[in-house]
Amino acid sequence: MFDIGLQEMLVIGVIALLVFGPSRLPELGRMVGRAMREFRRASDEFRSTVETNLNLNESDPVIHQTPSTPEPATTITPAALPSELEPTYADGEGTVAAVAPAAVDVGEPYCAQRGSRLFHRRECAWAPRIKEADRVYLKRVADARDQGFVECPVCEPWEPA
Repeated sequence: MFDIGLQEMLVIGVIALLVFGPSRLPELGRMVGRAMREFRRASDEFRSTVETNLNLNESDPVIHQTPSTPEPATTITPAALPSELEPTYADGEGTVAAVAPAAVDVGEPYCAQRGSRLFHRRECAWAPRIKEADRVYLKRVADARDQGFVECPVCEPWEPA
């Protein structure tokens, strides 16, 4: 700690013995030990406070899906067969009776990457860069904030009130 060798410690001990005497030396040793312990405790507390405020020891928070809220079941629409895509004719006269339904883009309005700090709107330029396996879907801005995400500075996600 102070890089004091055996010779220096011996000299300090002899001087302390001469100044304080043999009767008060154990009491003085206890006082010095107590003071060193308090100093170490105070410096550790100060260091932890500074590191907490500056987030030096923390990595990015890991976002976990909460198991208490079940994920909504996603309905997978089966691919249409080629015969279903062909128009059907009413009365055999060549007029089209029905056409295949159009594909609807269904999904959550916000997404984020696991292990990241930002969340984005689906339309954000950064959203396609998130791999599907790492993607976390969010329904509301409040849900994203509750999970520790921060708004993307590019798309600035917001919710209409």
